Amino acid sequence: MSKPLISRRAAALSGSAKVPGDKSVSHRALMFGALAVGESRVEGLLEGDDVLRTAAAMRALGAEVERQDDGSWRLFGRGVGGLKEPEDVLDLGNSGTGARLMMGLVATHPFTTLFTGDASLRSRPMKRVSAPLSQMGARFFGRDGGRLPMAVVGTGTPLPITYELPVASAQVKSAILLAGLNTPGQTTVIEREATRDHTELMLRTFGAQVDVEHGAAGERIITVTGFPELTGRHVIVPADPSSAAFPAVAGLVVPGSDIVLSGVGMNPLRTGLYQTLREMGADITIENQREDGGEPVADLRVRHSALMGVDVPAERAPSMIDEYPVLAVAAAFATGTTRMSGLSELRVKESDRFTATLRGLAACGVDVEEEGDTLIVHGTGKPPLGGATIAVNLDHRIAMAFLVLGMASTDAVAVDDAEAIDTSFPGFVSLMNRLGAKISATDAII
Repeated sequence: MSKPLISRRAAALSGSAKVPGDKSVSHRALMFGALAVGESRVEGLLEGDDVLRTAAAMRALGAEVERQDDGSWRLFGRGVGGLKEPEDVLDLGNSGTGARLMMGLVATHPFTTLFTGDASLRSRPMKRVSAPLSQMGARFFGRDGGRLPMAVVGTGTPLPITYELPVASAQVKSAILLAGLNTPGQTTVIEREATRDHTELMLRTFGAQVDVEHGAAGERIITVTGFPELTGRHVIVPADPSSAAFPAVAGLVVPGSDIVLSGVGMNPLRTGLYQTLREMGADITIENQREDGGEPVADLRVRHSALMGVDVPAERAPSMIDEYPVLAVAAAFATGTTRMSGLSELRVKESDRFTATLRGLAACGVDVEEEGDTLIVHGTGKPPLGGATIAVNLDHRIAMAFLVLGMASTDAVAVDDAEAIDTSFPGFVSLMNRLGAKISATDAII
């Protein structure tokens, strides 16, 4: 059953809120805890569908993974190389991160693992992961030239590789590094553009040797040494900066708003959106900076702001690829033109987010165009018209972005199915409504 929602023009947003835990960190905490020796405890885990699918998959691979009464999660791991062959297919739902990273985990174990997911995940390309993992000795048998459902036949005699990423991707990088944990010698990934480094940071926390160097051209060279003994750790998951983007942009575009978002992860490879918004004139104050579990965090105070159009450089895309739909919403309220370049990766996320953003904005009366992989939004400094129902195509970020637009557009904005929001931001509607939004269920088609 679909779950349509409608977002109506709101009064000023106010108050304080904490968004759910970081999805990227949550996935990795479960996986690394499952590879560690002894007990790990994870606080603040994102309990969205994507991460719960990873938890179930790690149980199927032999780890003990249990939620505690106090909301924390306890894991007893199998040790590096100790995963067991799952008895059934691993269904990762909508989670590209879970699927791709887990393919790296099992690729260097001598058994076969079957992967599937929902319609969106089954449409996403997996060759970018299977290509380097095949060089390490694993074999892949997928549908339609490399899509799920897929069988991964792991190798018992893996080979270390040095692999340069053809496209900036933290998921591909991480899959190779995870495969390298159970591979003799050193496995190296070279990335021309820096991507989120949660894998490197957390692997070190658990006891792996991960070395990062910079080449002559500025490239990052990441090397993991095989067969470490990972030991259980206490992990505190920061609030997800990608999820915080939605109330943050809402606070900027709804007149009179003044909100505080607490404990947001401020990893510099994840904060491209906030840098861009501040360049646009956003009143975002970073307060109470601190560190939790090896990750920098801070509270963000966000006030309604008069935004100006800017050019967003292509090299910033890896640090904010998930945030472009909601940035485009902010740009629709700005004065002047915003150009967002280098968005090819946006076309192969949970949906073709590039096209969905373009069409959704146009349906809401925004002057928007594309030039290759550049998205161009011509803002007038006035609220967009709105008054449309957006087809979200099982994509949580498209759904949330357009619900944010509806909070300040002239007419309401609806989304045809908000079910996918729970994959990354359970409680999104209730959190936004507590701040002052007017989001509700609807049967109406605008």
